[in-house]
Formats: sequence, structure tokens, C-alpha cells
Amino acid sequence: MPSFDITSKIDLQTLDNAINVVKKEVDNRYDFKGSHISVELNKKENIISLETDSDMQMKQLEDILLTKSMRQGIEAKAFDMSKEFSASGKFLRKTIPVKNGIDRDNSKKIVKLIKDSGLKVQAAIMDDIIRVTGKKIDDLQAVIQLCNSSSLDLPLQFVNMKA
Repeated sequence: MPSFDITSKIDLQTLDNAINVVKKEVDNRYDFKGSHISVELNKKENIISLETDSDMQMKQLEDILLTKSMRQGIEAKAFDMSKEFSASGKFLRKTIPVKNGIDRDNSKKIVKLIKDSGLKVQAAIMDDIIRVTGKKIDDLQAVIQLCNSSSLDLPLQFVNMKA
């Protein structure tokens, strides 16, 4: 029976490369000269820490992070930009969690979306992966289109397609 897996994984090496490109860009930018700018990646906790002098620089740094990451192949949905920055001392700090894996709530939303579509497929939650099986490959491709067109806040990958 044909099947595929829905995942939401971020390659840490690609993310590390994107952070290094951001650091290089900050070093070369004229408007950041002489300013305190810090971009750090915590690989264990999947958190990016930003530190700047002003809120304008923080917004520019967020924009640079998103554009450079997207050029490396990381979707913008992978970053949780909802938290506001906090001021402590003379610097502004912001932590950006990187979404890695599908949590239980989003798994249930995706399975409900697939079941409500009326397609003849079965979706099963397996830890942070959702396995979708069906009799026809066309139904599986319809599920992929459905997931891509829905407004989920996750970067989804469709892997392990077996016919």
C-alpha cells in the first residue's frame, strides 16, 4: 500500500550555516559598524539569541536572519517570531525558538484536516511523524496539496514516499 510521512525537521548544520552567514553579513554592513550585535545558536535547545543596541537594529537583524535562512533552504515558518524583545541593561535581547518536529496539538490538527477532507487515506501519528497510507498515489498527492495549501504554522516536509 502506498504511503508517505509528514515531518517538520530542520537540519541543524544548515541552520548553523545560515547563522554564520548572518554573522558575516552583520560584520560587513555599514549601519552596524561600532554597534553591539550578537547572534548565537544554541544547538541543544534549538534557540537563536539576538542582542542589539536599538529596536531598529533588532528588526533589521530579524529580517537578515529570515532572508539568509530562506536562501539556505529553511522556511520562515520554522522560526517562532511571536515573542517580543526585552531590554536589560543597555542591550535589547530576543530569543527565537526554532520549531523542530511536530508537537501533539499540530499532529492532531493535521490528522483532523486529512480526515475532514474525505480522501480515502489513513493518517497515523507516530511520535513527531505522521504516516499517511492509501490505496492510490493520487490520493496521497492530494493530501500533500491539502497540507501545503492549509494555513499551518509549520514547515512541513513529505518524505519516505513508498509506492
